[in-house]
Amino acid sequence: MGEPFENSEAWKSARMLTNEVYALCQRGPLAKDFGLRDQLQRAAVSVMNNVAEGWESLHMAEKRQAYNIARRSRGEVRSMRYVLLDNKFISTTEQTSLLQLCVQSGKLISGLIRSLGNR
Repeated sequence: MGEPFENSEAWKSARMLTNEVYALCQRGPLAKDFGLRDQLQRAAVSVMNNVAEGWESLHMAEKRQAYNIARRSRGEVRSMRYVLLDNKFISTTEQTSLLQLCVQSGKLISGLIRSLGNR
């Protein structure tokens, strides 16, 4: 058996992203915007869970698919940060911090995808 997914830098980064999203969603008006809050939280959790799912899969096609879903969900979080900023749910500084977490997660997930090669 290989390393557990909890040791993966991609999963750790996705966990940090998820924790940041949850912290933002507990505050002020965003906590009351149930649709946006729930979609944002689901997307962030999807990043983390799909990295774990891909890591645990024994089949390369399933690994690749899970990692691609993680990347797409990360893109969804990255996009929604504009909605948060434009509606003054977060500050410019918080938006930048969220972007950095999205970029970091994306790079690590892309690394996982590249590591699969053409298998």
